[in-house]
Amino acid sequence: MDSKQQLFFPEDRPAERLDTFLSEFFPAVTRSQLKKLIDNGQITLNGVPTKASSKLKGGESIQVTLPDPEPIKALPEDIPLHILYEDQDLIVIDKPAGMVVHPAAGHSRGTLVNALLHHCTDLAGIGGELRPGIVHRIDKDTSGVIVVTKNDQSHQHLAAQFKAHSINRRYLALIHGAPEKSSGRIDQPIGRHPTQRKKMSGNAKNGKRAVTHWKTLKQYNVNRLSLIELQLETGRTHQIRVHFAEKNCPLVADPLYGNRSRITAIKDMELRRLIEKLPGQALHAQKLGFIHPTSGKYLEFSSEIPETLSNIITYLDQISQ
Repeated sequence: MDSKQQLFFPEDRPAERLDTFLSEFFPAVTRSQLKKLIDNGQITLNGVPTKASSKLKGGESIQVTLPDPEPIKALPEDIPLHILYEDQDLIVIDKPAGMVVHPAAGHSRGTLVNALLHHCTDLAGIGGELRPGIVHRIDKDTSGVIVVTKNDQSHQHLAAQFKAHSINRRYLALIHGAPEKSSGRIDQPIGRHPTQRKKMSGNAKNGKRAVTHWKTLKQYNVNRLSLIELQLETGRTHQIRVHFAEKNCPLVADPLYGNRSRITAIKDMELRRLIEKLPGQALHAQKLGFIHPTSGKYLEFSSEIPETLSNIITYLDQISQ
């Protein structure tokens, strides 16, 4: 049966659009989905049909009727998963490089969502669809830890933690060159590149704030490479890749933001051979920590460095002794 909820807009809150206010309570539901619910009369204001753009001024009563979840169009696929943790609320996966997280144009099969639809038999529905809740994403060629929710309550709880920047996310990256300092913080907005639509940029007209903390773990001066640890305060698309490419320290083997000439300039042929084996940018989501939405306990998960990247680091350590 459809679920019904009643919300009240506080008397002392500044005026706000109805759809903006609702998006705070239902982060898993898109603005277009909210508008459709409002247009269909499933969301009313003081018991009367309304518009998404209606201004709330204080004291209004909002009735929300959410329809039962509908099956997602993506198909379940029996794809092996490295599961780090699972319960009735969420599942934590160690994603391999090369796996797309969510179905999209050109990637309708073989994604993490396809695999989860086959594996999870207890999905309660997210945003009106029987699907796993993708709270955050990591790029196709980035490996490491990702958490996915199974129901709306868990999705909203985790989404709020990401929005508050309270999630502990640590990455490991191998970059060309060396940052000027041993540690630092990059606070540079990121948005869609003005001319190259597949890329993001710090020079975008309507960029959103993006903050990356970093520290250098090792410098390999002979080959002009550095191993760095990163902690994300925000999670914009391609954030780490853009921030360091625009510092003239692109991630090694980054097909979008890197420069092939940086690899061909490496004279050590064994090192070049190892780099050529990387499936994409040398970036690994090594650690993820968050508050469990039901138990309230802090959970933290780690992922081992994938072999292709680990072999490069081991080799660099050996020749640097």
